[in-house]
Amino acid sequence: MQYTIRGIPPAVDDALRSRAREAGTSLNEAVVDALAEGAGVRGAPQRRRDLGDVAGSWRADKAVESALAAQDRLDEGLWR
Repeated sequence: MQYTIRGIPPAVDDALRSRAREAGTSLNEAVVDALAEGAGVRGAPQRRRDLGDVAGSWRADKAVESALAAQDRLDEGLWR
């Protein structure tokens, strides 16, 4: 997801650029930090989406396995 912010007042732009220089970070990082601070969530852990929440959650289900096997047999019969 990407954001584009328009209409940044010159004083805010100057402050954000100064903050980025002083912190040795990118302007984008300084803006995100300022937004988090303003929203009261500074220091909140960043959430990264990596599918770790679903990895290893597969459970064998005999009914599903049986249905898939039946579908495979049906598909094989159609292709002969």
